[in-house]
Amino acid sequence: MALIKCKECGNEVSTTAKACPKCGALQSAGTSKRILPAMLLCFFFGWAGIHRFLHGKVGTGILMLFTGGGFLIWWLIDFIMIIVGSFKDKAGNAITQWT
Repeated sequence: MALIKCKECGNEVSTTAKACPKCGALQSAGTSKRILPAMLLCFFFGWAGIHRFLHGKVGTGILMLFTGGGFLIWWLIDFIMIIVGSFKDKAGNAITQWT
């Protein structure tokens, strides 16, 4: 059983727990970002890295902006990763829900 620290009190909590048993604080379950908006932004504005700005990856978003999506190669890789659900936000949470 994997354990994480509670965001409020620091108590060890199971990764599947919705709330801390000690203080009752709700534990976040991943990210609230969705695949569909990221996919649409990547498809239409991926060459500019807009989808990366949405997920907090400002540095790589700026790189994509100045290189035209990594000469469209980086854009294509990100587009595929978003569709299959392996794209991650800045905190490392996978974006897996469509809507």
